[in-house]
Amino acid sequence: MASLNVNMPPDLRDFVDQRTKKGGFSTPTEYVRHLIREDQRREAERRIEALFLAGVKSGRATGSIEDLFKRLHKFVDERSGEKQVKRGNGKATRSHTRG
Repeated sequence: MASLNVNMPPDLRDFVDQRTKKGGFSTPTEYVRHLIREDQRREAERRIEALFLAGVKSGRATGSIEDLFKRLHKFVDERSGEKQVKRGNGKATRSHTRG
């Protein structure tokens, strides 16, 4: 694991120590990791919101719902390593690739 040394004035260090104790963290390092993870989560939420708003502003979709779901399934399959398997009744199911 990589390390990061941070210099800070005494008042900030006191704050970190207080938050470490109040937050139930074992060490200041755990507290800082928690803050960074929370910042990552908030950034991901902002990105998702921006993508959602861009989609809303892009106008009305064209095509059928069936075509949309086919494209979504294809996209998910390509990302996850899954493939559609046709059953005897002609219906497709999703299954993980084996190998």
